[in-house]
Amino acid sequence: MGQLIVCGQKPLFGDVNINGAKNAAVAIIPAAVCAGGLCRIENLPHIEDVVCLVEAMEHIGADVRFIDDHTLELDTSAVAEHRALHDSLKKIRASYYLAGALLGRFKKAEVHLPGGCNFGSRPIDLHVKGFEMLGAEVSIEHGVIKASADRLTGARIYLDTASVGATINIMLAAVYAEGETIIENAAKEPHVVDTAGFLNTMGANIKGAGTDVIRVRGVQRMRGAEYTIIPDQIEAGTYMIAGAITGGRVTVRNIIPKHMESLVAKLKEMRCAIDEGDDFITVSRGEPLIGANIKTTTYPGFPTDLQPQTTALLSIAEGDSILTEDVWENRFQYIDEIRKFGADITVKGRVAVIRGRQDLTGAQVAATDLRAGVAMVIAGLAAKGETVIDEVKYIDRGYENIEQKLAALGADIRRLD
Repeated sequence: MGQLIVCGQKPLFGDVNINGAKNAAVAIIPAAVCAGGLCRIENLPHIEDVVCLVEAMEHIGADVRFIDDHTLELDTSAVAEHRALHDSLKKIRASYYLAGALLGRFKKAEVHLPGGCNFGSRPIDLHVKGFEMLGAEVSIEHGVIKASADRLTGARIYLDTASVGATINIMLAAVYAEGETIIENAAKEPHVVDTAGFLNTMGANIKGAGTDVIRVRGVQRMRGAEYTIIPDQIEAGTYMIAGAITGGRVTVRNIIPKHMESLVAKLKEMRCAIDEGDDFITVSRGEPLIGANIKTTTYPGFPTDLQPQTTALLSIAEGDSILTEDVWENRFQYIDEIRKFGADITVKGRVAVIRGRQDLTGAQVAATDLRAGVAMVIAGLAAKGETVIDEVKYIDRGYENIEQKLAALGADIRRLD
């Protein structure tokens, strides 16, 4: 883990291949429980969150084998344990997907409450509501969510907010429920669609993923399947922003350009040049950036997981920018760290006012969460002198070989263990 050392003000040039989506992978791995058979999952990112989930799957009885760094064979036919209480699950947010998958298959589940990045209250009340409306009794005791049901029955479930986690968890529980489950105000993020695609490949009957209303018709049996995870829109956006902040020319490959539309629109507004193909986007900049106003929201709006990286970018743009965080109430907790570079940022509640300046300087900073950590890397790329980033463990949760990928683009970056 250790530290990352960045010497900034070196433009980045070249191509970078994007890995599979973290947020899809951490839902699809638990979803394999529903199969009760052999699944082959390809294009997995080789990151800490995936490693933690694989350890947990082994703990409940799955036969797990990595074919290579990005391909996993996962046989859940021998899984008979509904308790997923492995310590690795305390480290990650996505642990709660095992609750939905185990409840769906076994009609009972006990799973550690989620851990992961701490940037605000992230209750699981909508998950609990969904399980209860399907007929389960749910309690939370000593940091463990417990759910059980004699039978699960389809229901009409309205989500008060378009929660990605609740949408996926209800889908996982509903695939074996009797009758039809209708999820209204469902989240539309690409990884919701990808998880539904994987479940359908295994024999589930899910329609409407990617829209406001998802319909799940319960089935009696599912089977193993082969599936390829979608590219990671957040990793792609991170490298696009890195290219923009350094004034270079970076091409992100193995992506779905449609997933990047909200970021592309803002980069154009900030005077970046964009070249787009079927599976790539090139970002370049030949003139100074100008500020922009951005508000994070659910897909297809601007993603909250790109907010810290974008804050770093706006900190060198001419003029004032206003960035409103409309998803998590405390996601600006990293601002004190980014101010160490000399950034001029004022925060009031969920709104940050960023006054751009060109003279960022290297600093010793610490990652406070996954995306904030990579924002420190991006700021370091633009800053004069050396930047030392501590708590790199957060970055490793979601980025594979980040220092090698940036170095291949021309960055002066190294890791100290």
